Amino acid sequence: MATDTYRSVADKRQYAGAGVKQRRRFDQVVILAILIALLALTLVPVILMIFMSLKDNGQIFGRYWAMPNPVRWENYTQGVHAMSGYIKNSLIYSVTSVAVVVFLASLSGYVFARHRFPFKEFIYVAILSLLMIPGVLTLIPAFVLVTKELGLNNSPLALILPWSAGGQVFGILLCRTFFATLPEELFDSGRIDGASEFQLYYKIAVPLSWPILVTVAIMHLIGTYNDFIWPLLTISSPEMQVVSVGLTTFTSQYGITDWGPRMAAYAVSTVPLILLFAVGMRYYVRGITSGAIKA
Repeated sequence: MATDTYRSVADKRQYAGAGVKQRRRFDQVVILAILIALLALTLVPVILMIFMSLKDNGQIFGRYWAMPNPVRWENYTQGVHAMSGYIKNSLIYSVTSVAVVVFLASLSGYVFARHRFPFKEFIYVAILSLLMIPGVLTLIPAFVLVTKELGLNNSPLALILPWSAGGQVFGILLCRTFFATLPEELFDSGRIDGASEFQLYYKIAVPLSWPILVTVAIMHLIGTYNDFIWPLLTISSPEMQVVSVGLTTFTSQYGITDWGPRMAAYAVSTVPLILLFAVGMRYYVRGITSGAIKA
């Protein structure tokens, strides 16, 4: 009698466990279906861009949802030819700005994290408060400062200097948060060995902080590479213009936009960012999960 009771209890537990597993599998299937649907919605604009880049205006306006027939591969030739100079300019300006931001933000973050000085927290909070000021409010004063006061209109410095200054605040926030988590024993051992403060910075702090530095670099590069308003205001020479403004030039003298080459140019312009994420994604994810979340 007792054996039958134990068997019935074991069977009930087994059935209950099987029911829990089935519910978990069902929940996972539902979550996976939702994620696939969201991914499909996210990829719709990208797929439409690729389809449009292989058509001419007649196919786009006459058979929008049809497959490209014939396929206009020459659109990509026109896109590469038209955007190569703009892409080079954007990369030069953005990479230079990224180098300045990563160096200054990491150095400032190290000072705020590892040193004590009067009014440190007040200065730090004052710097962070700049994040609450919308960029559109400083657009006109910055334009007057750069073009009228400094005389940098239509020069690379008109982009590099404001971009470098604008990326400091968020970079300092991430770097200080990450540097504060490094063990103090590492720096004490360096001081015992006679290392200077700058040696402690670039021989201990920087090598251990590649994930957060790459995170700062990627986020700043994406922001500057996609910037449109500021280059449009400060750069008047087409030879010095950047990608975001150059993408608006696919209009003929009769006011007709060649949408096929323009979509091809959009696709070509995204290649540097795709390569950037392919190379730095591992460090980017590690930086976001370690430094940014602790903030």
